[in-house]
Amino acid sequence: MENQTGINIELTEETAQGIYSNLAIIAHSSSEFVVDFVRIMPGIPKAKVQSRIILTPEHAKRLLLALQDNILKYESIHGTIKVDDKQGAMMPMSFGGSNRQA
Repeated sequence: MENQTGINIELTEETAQGIYSNLAIIAHSSSEFVVDFVRIMPGIPKAKVQSRIILTPEHAKRLLLALQDNILKYESIHGTIKVDDKQGAMMPMSFGGSNRQA
């Protein structure tokens, strides 16, 4: 796979299948952002982190901008994505550390 800057990016078959996540937990320090992707399943009291991505603040901002751009493109074709703001606030969870948000 080649992106717009000409960097050759390898995507293995295993990675190409992806990992399903229905919750992202974000923590940060002065030098990095940590995004834990979690899969919560009904009836299972313990949720497992499926993947952890560590980003510099600059790359976190670039990710934010890329997501905003892609969401705008998606919504222009498929309509507005509805978000239930109460859903995340009602989910009982406890995490170690500080500065974590979903």
